[in-house]
Amino acid sequence: MNTSPAGLEAQPTAITYELGDLVPLAWGGRIRVPHFQRDFRWQSQDVMRLFDSIVKGYPIGNLLLWVRRQQAEEFMLGKLRLIAPPHDESLWVVDGQQRLISLANALSAEGHQYKPFTVYYDLAEKEFVENPKIPEPYHVALPTLFDLKKLLTWFRTDGLAASEYFDEAERVATALRQYKVPAYLVRQDDRDVLTDIFDRMNNYGRRLNRAEIFSALYSGEEKGANERLTLTRISDNVAARTGFGSIDTGTVLASVLARRGSDPMRDIRLEFSSSGRRTQPEFPDEDQLTAYSQGEEALVRAVRFLIQEAGMPHISLLPYRALLVTLTRFFAHFPQPKPNNIRLLRRLFWRLSLVGPMVFKGSFTLFSRTLGSKIRPGDEEGSLRSMLDTISEAHPVLPSADRFRTNEATTKIILSAWWSLHPRSLTTGEILDAQSLDALLEQDRTAANAAPMVFPRLKDSRTKLLPANRLFLPSGADPVSEIPGALAYQPLDIDDETWNAVLASHLLDRDIAALADTNREEFLNLRQRRILQQLEDFLKRMAEWEYEDTPSLDTLDLDGEFQEFQEGDLPAAPDMD
Repeated sequence: MNTSPAGLEAQPTAITYELGDLVPLAWGGRIRVPHFQRDFRWQSQDVMRLFDSIVKGYPIGNLLLWVRRQQAEEFMLGKLRLIAPPHDESLWVVDGQQRLISLANALSAEGHQYKPFTVYYDLAEKEFVENPKIPEPYHVALPTLFDLKKLLTWFRTDGLAASEYFDEAERVATALRQYKVPAYLVRQDDRDVLTDIFDRMNNYGRRLNRAEIFSALYSGEEKGANERLTLTRISDNVAARTGFGSIDTGTVLASVLARRGSDPMRDIRLEFSSSGRRTQPEFPDEDQLTAYSQGEEALVRAVRFLIQEAGMPHISLLPYRALLVTLTRFFAHFPQPKPNNIRLLRRLFWRLSLVGPMVFKGSFTLFSRTLGSKIRPGDEEGSLRSMLDTISEAHPVLPSADRFRTNEATTKIILSAWWSLHPRSLTTGEILDAQSLDALLEQDRTAANAAPMVFPRLKDSRTKLLPANRLFLPSGADPVSEIPGALAYQPLDIDDETWNAVLASHLLDRDIAALADTNREEFLNLRQRRILQQLEDFLKRMAEWEYEDTPSLDTLDLDGEFQEFQEGDLPAAPDMD
């Protein structure tokens, strides 16, 4: 039987907005994003491409807007907190959310402060650029470019040195304000019709990811949506509570599901249903809010383990997402593991980081399902032993350090090894902490901005990609464009002992550092050897391959063992490693 909505009562109305009119509508609260929409997921490159298309006059697609009556309300549009007055014809975005949020935020002085909306226009190169580390006189912020009065004031003040580019600025400003965006306005009271349109538009083209489908399925009613916990809010909460960075919603979803059952890749459509499930949840009586809130708590415990015990300060250094999902399940059932089990868990984490992809064929699903099934509620010792057994036949390996790419697992492992050295600033000598790293990376997916090249203009690509040609500088204050000189010459306000500690924190000494300004090849050769040795030492210490994975002392039935022997005929002491 056909149970789909009957359809629209009237065809959509076609209309065209100029950006100069559309964006102020959004700022004034007339444009909203319904809560069943997917979360905002564009990165800086996406936002810059949008504006580049606009200035070039390229089409950016139609908007589909739902016209409906709305009461006064305070709400968030991207990073903008807006107060909307009551209106009979508010516009709700059914298709075009990523574009509208990007436009409203990047062109606003408030929204422009946050990634990925911190976009500038380079008047000299005639291109949009992400927030420049060293702004030039000809870099103009988009909110200034969009507002003619602000632009004229800018040319009389901060942009005085860029006066020769006034014509270019006027051209781009006009192109922005006068760009025409086509839209369809749908007048329909039935919410099911709109969600049906949303589903068809997003599933007959670029498909929604699993987390977006889950969020839409369990979005609930519009009323109270701003206060309800969502996957995105869990990610934001974990980042705020731990400083670990922003975990993608796909990993958050898998973690929430792993807490409630051993297979985090199970059918999500029945997750909160009491019937039709192949397996019952391990927390059968909890509602969705409890599942979300308890999932967040377990995720926070897992992240704190990574930071405090495994030596992993940030999500950008996590080799594989499945590791975090597995840890979340473990800490959901065993919130306070025994001290020796914490040590075994650290061994497991690092061993899996090294051999997991080989054992589980590089499959997130196989990885998380297999390890999830080994975690049995109520059996902390047995769960750990079962997980360790999955890699008992694997041999210790040392990852290749031939190239440094921050989106690859091997490089993330190398960066974790460097983090254990407590890297210091080249200008102040201070240890750069996790807070500095988190502030520098913000929502970056990799640690690229924290690992600048020593010699960015090397002609030999293989040498250029060596880890030896990178430093771990999780701070925005160090002179990343002048590293060779910064290494070769000790700052006057840093004493000898501190400077030696600075160099050691980057696997250098005075002799090697001096070569940065005189003999690049020798500098890289000597430092690469140190990197390989330090990586080997770090992994030996963290993975502890040579130790037996013995249980905690309090799980051994020593009384029973001793009763079987006469005095003076005691068994050998158990290996406590």
